[in-house]
Amino acid sequence: MPRPRRPRPIRSLAALLALILAAWLARQAGVAENDAVGDGNRPDNLESTFESPGSPDPSSDDAAGAERIARAFDAGESGFMVTVAGKVVKVLPDDRDGSRHQRFLLRIEAGPTLLVAHNIDLAERVRIDPGDPLRLRGQYEWNDRGGVLHWTHRDPDGEHPGGWIEVDGRRVD
Repeated sequence: MPRPRRPRPIRSLAALLALILAAWLARQAGVAENDAVGDGNRPDNLESTFESPGSPDPSSDDAAGAERIARAFDAGESGFMVTVAGKVVKVLPDDRDGSRHQRFLLRIEAGPTLLVAHNIDLAERVRIDPGDPLRLRGQYEWNDRGGVLHWTHRDPDGEHPGGWIEVDGRRVD
């Protein structure tokens, strides 16, 4: 009797990324509707309202970002840019299906462990090891395992707020 086939991890990741993209697109469609009626509850751009880019103390932005992610995880919210700090838990194999992504797990102080998907077709690979502290700015997408941070790079088209990853004071965007 043949053994049942197990799903390939790459296909599972591709399906996860497709679901995340679909959720983001659906959310954007809803945001456009809200903008049309002028509900006044949404900022004019995707920038997080929980951080101030010129803050003299980046750790306050990091703490606010971690709290924002914790609330979003509990509420199942997605699609916002956030800055957080954390430690690398595990470096995963690259996702080579479609655009190549460097992947790793990041543990933030308040909130869930996150999968970081850093597009290495658009930005340079970040040199990291488990235990390394880092800061990053990216877009949070909810999933039941904690969530995914992506858009940790500049948008080559200039249409999406850019992100970055900072390790040992060196920023990659």
